[in-house]
Amino acid sequence: MKRLVALFLAFPAGAEPLFFNDAALSPPHIYGGGWEHFVGGGVAVFDCNGDARPDLFAAGGENPGSLLINTSEPGAELRFAAGELAPMTGVTGAYPLDIDSDGAIDLAVLRVGPNLLLRGLGGCRFADATAEWGLAPRDAWTTAFTATWEKGATLPTLVFGNYVDRGNPAGPFEACDVNELYRPAGHVYADAETISPGYCALSMLISDWQRIGAPELRISNDRHYYVRSGYEQMFHLSPLTERQGWPHFSLWGMGIASRDISGDGLPEVMMTSMGDQLLQFNRGDHFENAPYSLGTYAQRPFQGDDGRPSTGWHAEFGDLDNDGLLDLFIAKGNVDQMPSNAIHDPNNLLMQSAQGVFHEAAAAAGLATTDRSRGAALADLNADGRLDIVVVNRRAPLEIWRNVTENTGNWAEIEPVMHAPNRRAVGAWVELRSGGRVQAAEVTVGGGHAGGQALAQHFGLGAQTSAEARVIWPDGTASAWQPVAVNTITQIAR
Repeated sequence: MKRLVALFLAFPAGAEPLFFNDAALSPPHIYGGGWEHFVGGGVAVFDCNGDARPDLFAAGGENPGSLLINTSEPGAELRFAAGELAPMTGVTGAYPLDIDSDGAIDLAVLRVGPNLLLRGLGGCRFADATAEWGLAPRDAWTTAFTATWEKGATLPTLVFGNYVDRGNPAGPFEACDVNELYRPAGHVYADAETISPGYCALSMLISDWQRIGAPELRISNDRHYYVRSGYEQMFHLSPLTERQGWPHFSLWGMGIASRDISGDGLPEVMMTSMGDQLLQFNRGDHFENAPYSLGTYAQRPFQGDDGRPSTGWHAEFGDLDNDGLLDLFIAKGNVDQMPSNAIHDPNNLLMQSAQGVFHEAAAAAGLATTDRSRGAALADLNADGRLDIVVVNRRAPLEIWRNVTENTGNWAEIEPVMHAPNRRAVGAWVELRSGGRVQAAEVTVGGGHAGGQALAQHFGLGAQTSAEARVIWPDGTASAWQPVAVNTITQIAR
C-alpha cells in the first residue's frame, strides 16, 4: 500500500484523543420506535442561519425529529438550543443540500412514509417544498439517500434507497423494496426511475470513484432481509445501468464512508456490517479488501466479555488529532436484542499511525459507550479546529462529544463555491498540498447511515504551518494552486 506520510513525522507525539459529552447542555433527543426504526437514526449537520456554527437535525423515529441550533462559543462547551420546526414523526434520517441553489441549505428528509423535501428559508426556518419541486414520493420505508448534479441540470439528481416493502404480505424476509432515482425536468422533478432489483438498501453514495468524470452510484445492502441472491451494487448514472464486471459480494451492509487514505487521490470505501467492517482500497478499475493487519475490521467488541460479532452502522473518516492522517469513527450497536451479535457493543475510534495502521482508542478517549448507536457525524462544532462527534442512539439520548484532545496539529478547511446551479460544488474535488504531500477530498451528498453534512472540507496538517489548495470543479476544470490560511476556513470561489 502506498504511504506518503514521512514528511509529517515531525508532528509531536502525545496528541492522545480525548472527548467529553456535552449533551446535557442541550435539549434532550432520542431516536425511538419499534421494528420500523431498528434501522435509521441519522443526523444532518449544516449551518442553517449563516453564523458559521454547524447546526443539527436529528431523526426521531416515532419521536419528533429535532432541529438543534448551535449556540456554542468558540473553543467552549458545545451548546444547542431547540429550533422551530413543524413536528415530523417517522423520520429515519436527513441529508443537507442546496437543492434550488439559493444559498440556503435544504433538507431531504427520509421517512417511514412519504419522504419530504424541506426548502431552507434562512434563519433556520423551513417550508415543505416536496410538491412544489414536483417530487411525488410513495409510502415507503426509506433508509438511504444520495445526490449529485448532472451536466446541464438545474436541480440535483436524487436517489432514495428503500428497505423492506411493508406492503408485501410475504415479508419481511425476501421482501426488499426497489429504490428510486429522480432527475429534474426543468425546475421540477420527473417521474421516478426504478432501480431494481432492490436488496434492502441501508446506505448509498454517488462518487467519481475512478476520477474520470463519470460518477457512479454505490449501494450497500442488508442481506439480513434479502437472505439470498443479493449483493452490493454499483450503477452508472447516465443511462442508469448496472456496471458490468462488478464482482458480486454480500454483507450485512449498514453504512458507507469514503475518503482517500492511501495518498493516491482515489477514494477508498469503508462499509459497516454485522461482523467485519470492510475497508476496500480503490485501485481505479477495482476495489481490493484491506489486509486484516491494518486494524480496521473491528469485528468484535474491543472491551468486555461479549465475544459475539459487532454491529456497525455509521462510519466516517476524519483527522481527529490534526496530525495529517485520517482516523475512523464507527457507531456500533445491536439491532435490538439480536442474540447472534454483541449486546454491549462500544463505538470504535480507530486512530491512524504514521505506518498506516489503525489502533483502537475509544476507551481511553472516553467514547466507548454501549447504547445502540446508529447515525453519527464528525464536525468542528465550536470553531476550535478540532472535529467533534455527534452520535444518535436508538432508545437512548443523543451524545454530543466535544474534542478536548491536547497537542493537536494545525489544520485548514476549504469550502468551494460556484454560481447556480450547484452552488456548493457537489462533485468537486478539493486538493490540499503541504509539506510535499497532497490530500484529496470529494464534495459528496450521501453515504454514512441515514445522515450527512454540508460543511467545508477539513484537513489536518500536523506540524506544517503553510498550505496551498486547488479545486477540480465538477466539469473537470482545475483552479490554480493558491496559498490558504492555516487554522481557519478558506472559501475558494469559481
